[in-house]
Amino acid sequence: MAKPTSDKVRPGPPTKELKPLTTGRLLLRGIARRCPLCGAGGSFCNYFTMKERCPRCNLRFDRIDGQRAGALGMNTIVTFGMLAIVVVGGLVLTYPDFNLSILLPAAIAVALLVPVLFYPFSRTLWNSIDLAMRPVEPRDEVDWRWVPPLVRRR
Repeated sequence: MAKPTSDKVRPGPPTKELKPLTTGRLLLRGIARRCPLCGAGGSFCNYFTMKERCPRCNLRFDRIDGQRAGALGMNTIVTFGMLAIVVVGGLVLTYPDFNLSILLPAAIAVALLVPVLFYPFSRTLWNSIDLAMRPVEPRDEVDWRWVPPLVRRR
């Protein structure tokens, strides 16, 4: 088992039994910017820089080459979705006299701010989705004391 890369490792096994790892729990952990596997915080060095591994369970956040492409795609989809809501909503609200002096700056602000603000959430959400599709394996070198039981699909 590889040693975690952070000095802030929470030692010892969990004090209570871990809850099963459901898809909903994975997604909630991703939205909260937490490790999808163990739920620990501290996955980021700063707002934009994600650590290589979880400080508690040692899960590698980029488990395969190209892992960040999924987060980038998710960020793009959310940005375009928000942009569409602002543009269509603005056009509907100002119909028949379209007010571009309000609509254009609002659309530009959404196009510039949403990808920046959503970036860390897209990274952790994509890690959660990846973990739901590809559960951890022994080669992932995680601390198995922190791995909750998986919910089996029938």
